Amino acid sequence: MSAAEETLKQTEASRDKSAPVINKFLDFISSVRFGVVILCILVALSVLGMVVIQQNVEGFDAYYATRTPAERALYGGLGLFDVYHSWYYNALLLVLSLNIVLASIDRFPGAWAYITNAKKTATRDFLLKLKDHAIVETNATNEAAVIDKLKADFSASGFSPVVSEDEITSYAVDESGKKDFSRMETKRYSYVFGERGKWNRIGAYIVHVFLLILFLGHFVALQYGFDADVALTPDTNPQVQRDFNAANKTSTIQLIRFNLDKKERYNVELPFTITCTEISQSLIDTGGQIGIDNTMDWRTQIRIDDPEYGQTVADVSLNNPYTYRGYRFFQASTIAVGSASSMTLELTPAGPDGNVLPDQKPITVVLKRNESATLPDGTRIDYDNFVPDFSMRGNQITTNSADYNNPAAILNVTTPAKGDKPEETIKVFAFANKLPDNAPIAAAKAGYKWFMKEYVKSPVAHVLSIKYDPFNAAFVAWYIGGFGLIIALGFIFFTSHRRVWAMVEPKGDDKFEVVFGGDANRNNLAFGDRFRSLIGRFSGNNSSENKG
Repeated sequence: MSAAEETLKQTEASRDKSAPVINKFLDFISSVRFGVVILCILVALSVLGMVVIQQNVEGFDAYYATRTPAERALYGGLGLFDVYHSWYYNALLLVLSLNIVLASIDRFPGAWAYITNAKKTATRDFLLKLKDHAIVETNATNEAAVIDKLKADFSASGFSPVVSEDEITSYAVDESGKKDFSRMETKRYSYVFGERGKWNRIGAYIVHVFLLILFLGHFVALQYGFDADVALTPDTNPQVQRDFNAANKTSTIQLIRFNLDKKERYNVELPFTITCTEISQSLIDTGGQIGIDNTMDWRTQIRIDDPEYGQTVADVSLNNPYTYRGYRFFQASTIAVGSASSMTLELTPAGPDGNVLPDQKPITVVLKRNESATLPDGTRIDYDNFVPDFSMRGNQITTNSADYNNPAAILNVTTPAKGDKPEETIKVFAFANKLPDNAPIAAAKAGYKWFMKEYVKSPVAHVLSIKYDPFNAAFVAWYIGGFGLIIALGFIFFTSHRRVWAMVEPKGDDKFEVVFGGDANRNNLAFGDRFRSLIGRFSGNNSSENKG
């Protein structure tokens, strides 16, 4: 093959000016330049979305209030308060995806040819035009000895050698070195070819695949998924649920739709019912409060009642989210008002006058939230509520703070029927702090003096974040598209396709001329060092060497 033919083969054929308009349009939107322009616009819009506070970010209402009426109208009209969900941002992502697909279809066959159809031979002119080239003259008894030496040196330099032969027909050369266009001559040459990192040629298309996965995953998650928060409490007391806007059992979640500085809420029905059975909190200092800075983990136990799939019990903790039918449950926050998941009560028997009976040992009762306990005499104790900082305002029981300053358990105690006396249910308060004996609220009730000896701290409610992602699109986008993109970019930039040719030509009298040439698609400085090392290894004490 002549040098002219190789040059023509590597040069892109000129476009037919009379090609159909649709072909010209496809050429334009599949061009690398067009893709780079779209990508730059998307980057600029993304930066703008970070500079302008978005409407779904905490503190947007205050930011919006500081804007002038003209700025509000302009930014709102251009969609700058919600850039990432604007129609033009999504349209640009779609166009960029189309550009990536078309560019890959257009250029992938050429890249794939480097892998399936490696160029193992080359003309002398082709090799000498490469940036890294050299001519080495060597003495050997025969050509096979030269080939064996080249194979050994290629292997030592990290290139797997492939030996081939080719006949090249070209114009003859006269004694002065000029081409004689009146004569043609054919010569046979032996070649040793070596390469490494050839898969780097399709690295760009691997990046394209992960980019498309990233784009498609986020688009599907945006179109078909949603995020919502729901406050769950294990407490069945309706007053507790009302006071803290939390539910013990729900089949409805409330979504938020942002409209500039307004949050519009609307309900969405779930195909199942969620019941909070218990919540707990692992504290760093068990004697401290239940704030975030004193917490190692949150745990919420829920029961899912599904008409289609039955009942499921699940634990949702800080580092252990739970997935059910495309709904993923995360710990979002807590309503840090003190409560107790269980308590130890100390009951001291008292007589009808309310005084403690002598020689009577206190009875210890462990009572869990929303459970009951029965004493030996048949008295039943039912949990009603827990107040961290007990206070009475009129006839209303309330808490002065969220902290455990004056904790008290509110119990419903039912005494058994005795003779003509029917069973009776009364409300009893068991305090963790010792009260004066003459305090009316500390008086004996239902035949006992009541004291809360111990309690296990727990918040009144947890807030779970529920993310609906029916196709796991967000997971695919981040963990496959995102991490795959990082790995693919590392593969592209930290590896390269390196090729080396050695063309052997006999010169008579046991002399041979070896023309070396090599190239790399990136990191040419490192390749140059490796190429020179190969030449030095082969040349040794040979008679002449000429490096380019």
